Amino acid sequence: MLGLSVERLRADMNRLLAMLFHQGVLDEQFLQLQQLQDESSPNFVSEVVNIYFNESEKLLRNLRELLTEKEFSDYRKMGSHLNQLIGSSSSIGAHRIRTVCLAFRAASDLNNRTGCLRALEALECEYCYLKNKLHELFQIEQQRMLAAAVRYPQNNNP
Repeated sequence: MLGLSVERLRADMNRLLAMLFHQGVLDEQFLQLQQLQDESSPNFVSEVVNIYFNESEKLLRNLRELLTEKEFSDYRKMGSHLNQLIGSSSSIGAHRIRTVCLAFRAASDLNNRTGCLRALEALECEYCYLKNKLHELFQIEQQRMLAAAVRYPQNNNP
């Protein structure tokens, strides 16, 4: 019975990942990141992704602050933040976030504040979606690892 639970959780993880790939939320870079995880570092992917989320939240906050300045004009600084977000998103396979960042940077390159505000909204939505879905994935993975680790004592009665 326990093995079925582990297999059900593995199937749930696979379904969720397949959906995220189908939606274009993730790309093959996420799979490459997963391949770096092994028994010596069983939480590697979640640790890398958590670092990504922490850094991304700072960058999103900086972008929001820049755009809400009354006399905003530093599009170059915004481009720098976006380049950082594009790079880190690419490194974990956050495909849709990277795509939105590219559109955001295009608006920034044109000094289009309205376009930047729209892109920031889209970026924040994509970020929240990714964060929620990967949190869900890591919870299922943790449950699967716990279920796989449970060992019932052998009954030695004849």
